[in-house]
Amino acid sequence: KEKAFDRRHIRIKQHTTPFTMKIAVLAALVSAVAAFAPSNQVQRPATELAAERREFLGQAAAFAGLAAFAPAANAVRDYDSVGYLGGSNVVDINNANVRVYLKMPGLYPTVAGKIVSNGPYKSVGDLYNIPGLSGAEKDLLKKYESRFTALPPQADYVIDNINNGLYR
Repeated sequence: KEKAFDRRHIRIKQHTTPFTMKIAVLAALVSAVAAFAPSNQVQRPATELAAERREFLGQAAAFAGLAAFAPAANAVRDYDSVGYLGGSNVVDINNANVRVYLKMPGLYPTVAGKIVSNGPYKSVGDLYNIPGLSGAEKDLLKKYESRFTALPPQADYVIDNINNGLYR
């Protein structure tokens, strides 16, 4: 009779030798002893650490005191002619955004794009010198000419006159 296959009778050859077991035990023993060995670092007394902390905090307080009394920055916070950027019936052709011309039927987007792309202008009359204006577009400018003004260009507004980042 043949015996049925029984896994209990198969021996797995172990690749560990007594020598490798001794090395593993020795490594574990050395690491355990090293964990409890005194370190070679010199410990500083608590008074020295406290003195360093006081010195650092004193310097930080001095810096904070100087920062509290810094002179005020005299920056321009408001543009005096902000109403001409779209908040009134009159539009500043040098500083207003292209979307301001939505209030004037027929100007947006074509004529408005030409206005903001070809500035700055010294006067409202300079609008008629924009290259590529058709006769119908010049008639539209003439229709709204009383609603235009030419103020000196302001860098804060000219940079955003084509795309101010506002989307629907």
